[in-house]
Amino acid sequence: MTDTSDTPESGWFAGLEPEDGDGAAEAIADGTADEPRDWPALAVEAGFAADEEEYYERLRTATLSAARDAVAEREGAVDQQLVHAVRAMDDCRRQANELAERVAEWGGSRFESAGTGVDYARELADRNPETPGDQRVVALARRVVALDEEADALREYVETTTPDVAPNLSTLAGPVLAARLLSLAGGLETLAKKPSGTVQVLGAEDALFAHLRGDAPSPKHGIIYTHDAVRGTRPEDRGSAARALAGKLSIAARIDHYSGDRRPELREDLEDRIATIQARADGEEADQSQGGDDE
Repeated sequence: MTDTSDTPESGWFAGLEPEDGDGAAEAIADGTADEPRDWPALAVEAGFAADEEEYYERLRTATLSAARDAVAEREGAVDQQLVHAVRAMDDCRRQANELAERVAEWGGSRFESAGTGVDYARELADRNPETPGDQRVVALARRVVALDEEADALREYVETTTPDVAPNLSTLAGPVLAARLLSLAGGLETLAKKPSGTVQVLGAEDALFAHLRGDAPSPKHGIIYTHDAVRGTRPEDRGSAARALAGKLSIAARIDHYSGDRRPELREDLEDRIATIQARADGEEADQSQGGDDE
């Protein structure tokens, strides 16, 4: 609808047959207009609708179809499949660990051996139960093992898929952390549009809201704490390391979304920056040692 003249040819319905649902949905999705017009009257004039009521009914059908197509396209995108996979992986792991605690308590009451965690569930899963009660415990243990194995399979999928979806982000963060960042942001496009300060605290929303209420200090990092660049830096320098990492991750996400070019220099730049930050500790220790010798 780029033509703004008051003619039937200026409407989204121009050239469409009234029953052409796909064409109408495409026109609604792609069309634009510089200013409002009397579209119902123009649609009637063009023969697209018999009256204003029918026009709005056709418009409603077209907009719903366009919305369904947009949702289907978004959910079918590879980055959204990755989001589902990493969330499913975390769900499976969490449920396996929670059920493993129940298996440990229940199994400890029925068998001489005792243990904890998924490893103990694996031990019970290999048993041949004799009583109905034992059967239920062993069956539950097998469920735990199955969930844990599904989490492993999902992790393998994430590790092999993320480098194709976001090669630079995956190189900097590692495939699993990169996928979790995509999950927290809602997708690659959304992550690419976020400022580095937001990327830095993704996953620390509770702490951030507490800070905004005045109940806690500002968080220095969110999920990126799991990255060696942050976790391997002494606490007083982790804020600087987190900012440096978030800055490079933001750049990587934008490159992955808008161009897809591989930029190995991003990793080299990050490593140099983190090395400089971590070298502060060595410098301060040397200064302190020198001060002690002077005394």
